[in-house]
Amino acid sequence: MRRHNFKKLQIWSEAMDLIDENYLFTSTLPDYERYGLRTQMNRCSVSIASNISEGSSKRTDKHFIKYLEDSLGSSYEWETQLTVCYRQNFLSEEVYLSLENKVQKLQSKISNFIDSIEPEN
Repeated sequence: MRRHNFKKLQIWSEAMDLIDENYLFTSTLPDYERYGLRTQMNRCSVSIASNISEGSSKRTDKHFIKYLEDSLGSSYEWETQLTVCYRQNFLSEEVYLSLENKVQKLQSKISNFIDSIEPEN
């Protein structure tokens, strides 16, 4: 396996964009969520991109896939927290649907990337 340059991976780039949008959004959350949803969503969004980059350093595709799956897991966790924010009326439906669409597209791309490098059984 050749190692991937994570900075050239579209999924990493899109994960970085999600981080930017996440930080803009979480800065609008109520102060009482500073150590709750705000912190957790920030950590999740960073985890998505971080796992992609960390996994790219691994020696085998099998190990890289494990990190990609962790990245995917963080994206689902972030999506759940976004839904909590919407249900608590911390954001408009328009913003919610836009962010939900972006994370779901990223999830699909990560899944497709995993499928493309997963060894045949």
